[in-house]
Amino acid sequence: MLHIEGLNLYYGESHTLWDIELTVPKGQCTCLMGRNGVGKTTLLNGIMGLLPIHSGDMALKGNSIIRLAAEKRAAIGIGYVPQGRQIFPLLTVQENLEIGLSTGRVKKKKIPDLVFELFPVLHEMLARRGGDLSGGQQQQLAIGRALVLDPSLLILDEPTEGIQPNIVQEIGNIINRLKTELNMTVLLVEQKLPFARSVADRFAILDRGRSVATGAMNDLNESLIRQYLTV
Repeated sequence: MLHIEGLNLYYGESHTLWDIELTVPKGQCTCLMGRNGVGKTTLLNGIMGLLPIHSGDMALKGNSIIRLAAEKRAAIGIGYVPQGRQIFPLLTVQENLEIGLSTGRVKKKKIPDLVFELFPVLHEMLARRGGDLSGGQQQQLAIGRALVLDPSLLILDEPTEGIQPNIVQEIGNIINRLKTELNMTVLLVEQKLPFARSVADRFAILDRGRSVATGAMNDLNESLIRQYLTV
């Protein structure tokens, strides 16, 4: 689904990502892992076109998107849930969701029923302002807004951060449903190892801006965890 090869990215004058290699297979969840500050969110911003790529290539479904403008990436099937959710606090839940209707691969006139099937609480709170929701409800809204786009690739940046345990479990169940029932591809950044193991099929580890390990989640061993993930 997504293949990145030899990607180099600068943040200002700092060379932040070095020769990144990443493959995200179709219909699976790949967890991008690593300690704080190693470049995970920077890589996601590069994938979304929010930061310029210095060199390398990035292809979605075999087609290079390296030169594609950021505003065009939702239209080719990439849904993005950034760290911190970034919903519009003064807009209602309905207005937040409707923002995605005209930007996805297929233009829609109504919010897909799937969003309310996965997140019934959003249907109950359509008229409530986004800023009045709890943290867990805001995270559900952010994921629902991305799903309005009908994405083939869903990117989630630490969706469990600051979320109560019951909502964390719900988000995990939804990721697994999206994979198994809709064959959706998911790229997940996650610090919580138990959650990552419960949803991810594969892992990829960054360290100091470089790709250092990748494989099936079952192959993520204690040696790698101690070397690259524990603080």
